[in-house]
Amino acid sequence: MQSRFITFEGGEGAGKSSNMAFVADWLRARGVEVVCSREPGGTELAEQIRELLLAPAQGEMSDGAELLLIFAARAQHLAEKIQPALAAGSWVLCDRFTDATYAYQGGGRGLSVDKIRRLEQLVQGDLRPDLTLLLDLPVAVGMQRAGKRGDLDRIEQQSLDFFERIRTTYLQRAADAPERIAVVDASCELVAVQQQLQRVLEQRWALWEKEK
Repeated sequence: MQSRFITFEGGEGAGKSSNMAFVADWLRARGVEVVCSREPGGTELAEQIRELLLAPAQGEMSDGAELLLIFAARAQHLAEKIQPALAAGSWVLCDRFTDATYAYQGGGRGLSVDKIRRLEQLVQGDLRPDLTLLLDLPVAVGMQRAGKRGDLDRIEQQSLDFFERIRTTYLQRAADAPERIAVVDASCELVAVQQQLQRVLEQRWALWEKEK
């Protein structure tokens, strides 16, 4: 089966990392070679940019600078890790990708969707995820979970209204692209979340097998 690019999206505390590990194991059990990564980050340079973006000590950063740094990290991530892995036949799983930019910088910050779209095309060309798993949960629940992890980073310190706008944007994108984005209820227990993920994966696997 040809390589696939699967992304994991959701607000704070949605459980993207643990659920990505579950999906990776599910795929490996079916003989798939999997490369896992995250954004911002995934390469040495992109991880350095991540530190700039998330460190509370950075203080005020303009919304435009934040957006450009995110796409700079993404350009390096694509060139150094994602595209070579896909070309080699591996499946790439990524904790956040460009849907997060539309949600956080578009919905949260209020930046122009057209500006994000132009940068998306410039940096990615025609590359888009084959499947996006949107782990959705109420903002208050997610922030409570995030708070248990320790100190909040620069983004996590934003207002609840900021995160409500992010959630609304994510759900609107899912409604606009149901063939790519599968919404998973992440507010329930982990086992129940993974049961939902398995159902989605089984459905998509069957479709992808027909395309071989």
